[in-house]
Amino acid sequence: MIQLNRILAAADFSSSSGHAIQHACELAGRFQSELHLLHVLEVHATTTPMFAGGLAISAWVKESRAAAERELERAIDPAWNFRGRIVRATAEGTPFLEIIRYARSHEIDLIVLGTHGRTGVSHFLMGSVAEKVVRKADCPVLTVKPREAHAS
Repeated sequence: MIQLNRILAAADFSSSSGHAIQHACELAGRFQSELHLLHVLEVHATTTPMFAGGLAISAWVKESRAAAERELERAIDPAWNFRGRIVRATAEGTPFLEIIRYARSHEIDLIVLGTHGRTGVSHFLMGSVAEKVVRKADCPVLTVKPREAHAS
């Protein structure tokens, strides 16, 4: 019998990750699992303003973390009747690495990720967090297609 004590849903706050979170919630309810929601702040010197010895980066990260924490509070439908434990967390770094690191350190039994459905050049240029997590995670990974992909 499959035992899922801890389920991790990675949230980038896109519609794809929202759809994946719904799947994670359903599984957590059915298996009476602890549900972890993780958002990774992708912090790079090239994408954040840098001046005054890095003080701007620090302020940007602090503001981004606060915004992510607010979004994580709203990520689950308030009508969902769940009596289990929900853990909300943020991390800084490369998303696929931080997702894997979090899963290992919290003994996650299943990772649930949304996919953006990119293909071709877009996939090549942007990379795929989901694909990298699937390849490198120690536990099973459930990828959830965007809702639009289900319609066709």
